[in-house]
Amino acid sequence: MKFFVDKNGYYNEFGGTFIPEMLYNNIKELQCNYKKIIQTSIFKKKFKDILQNYAGRPTPLFFCKKYSEKYKAKIYLKREDLNHTGSHKINNTIGQTLLAKKLGKKTIIAETGAGQHGVATSTICALMNLKCIIFMGKKDMNRQLSNVIKMKSLGAQVMPVINGEQTLKDAVNDAIRYWINNPESYYLIGSTVGPHPYPQMVADFQSIISEEIKIQLKKKEGRHFPNYVIACIGGGSNAAGAFYHFLDKKLVNLIAVEAAGLGVHTKKTAATTYCGSKGILHGSKTLLLQDKDGQVLPAYSISAGLDYPGIGPMHANLFLKKRVNFLHATDEEAIKSGIELIRSEGIIPALESAHALVALKKIIFNRDDIVILNLSGRGDKDMDVYQKFISYE
Repeated sequence: MKFFVDKNGYYNEFGGTFIPEMLYNNIKELQCNYKKIIQTSIFKKKFKDILQNYAGRPTPLFFCKKYSEKYKAKIYLKREDLNHTGSHKINNTIGQTLLAKKLGKKTIIAETGAGQHGVATSTICALMNLKCIIFMGKKDMNRQLSNVIKMKSLGAQVMPVINGEQTLKDAVNDAIRYWINNPESYYLIGSTVGPHPYPQMVADFQSIISEEIKIQLKKKEGRHFPNYVIACIGGGSNAAGAFYHFLDKKLVNLIAVEAAGLGVHTKKTAATTYCGSKGILHGSKTLLLQDKDGQVLPAYSISAGLDYPGIGPMHANLFLKKRVNFLHATDEEAIKSGIELIRSEGIIPALESAHALVALKKIIFNRDDIVILNLSGRGDKDMDVYQKFISYE
């Protein structure tokens, strides 16, 4: 696969390993062992068994009749929201937790924005009897309270982060600080960000999404490859999983939708490819929001899961190589699209996924195009935002 990482941890000019010296042994341990472990038949069998019998895979590929009529194409939703814990995040947490146990780790630490990765990590740690510590920005804890309650109920210790903007970036910063002081723990990163090998490792575990799409599409349409695959993007885990098995198939148009927040010209945005530039963020070289002195700028989105100032290095490379077309959606556009799905198809999407739905309004399809939209999570946690908007209608 030409768009995957090289032996030095780079996607062309992006990626790499930019870490404090204190973390060198942890990263080296992962770099030396993760491929060897996940490629064994024992690991593959265990991973597949938990995905199927605990997480609930395969998730359905749902044909949207009303949407197909409205947008004049064959539109399918990949229902990652129907996974146990309500999002695609559990795919990666199962894989990394199995890996951590194989490496002899007893404590899992993780960061979370919308809380979906935190809930998925807490759930798997409960299943596998591991201590779990979740770092979460105080601002995100307030706007995703239901997921905080779930994490605590599952036995996780939720650490409020009061630094910076109190969002996902700051949660990652504090998780890294904790890891430096507690190197015996395992840092379970939830997106395709961080030092090598995390971006590729997360993409590997999320690749089950596009693997299933190919099989399911063959049964429904008699072909493995759609015309379009659409996903929202913050750090990039659900997009990586949805794109993975189509990256080398150039006939498949890959669309990533970033969070524009209040607009790309307002400085209240998370549209990294539009507003960002090359730099170092959380251990790898990528595209990020920064000032002229290289200081990371605060991101903004109504969606806590997309409120992050960078994208993973894999996606930065895909952007620069023009393999993926990046669009952006404002808060208002995302909310309106989310409500449209609720009322048209009876499905409540997470605010993150609602950003991907905006792409349907911005692309002119051919009538026989097959469009796959990855519905990355469910929107129970976002009902207060939807309710506020509905009350003003």
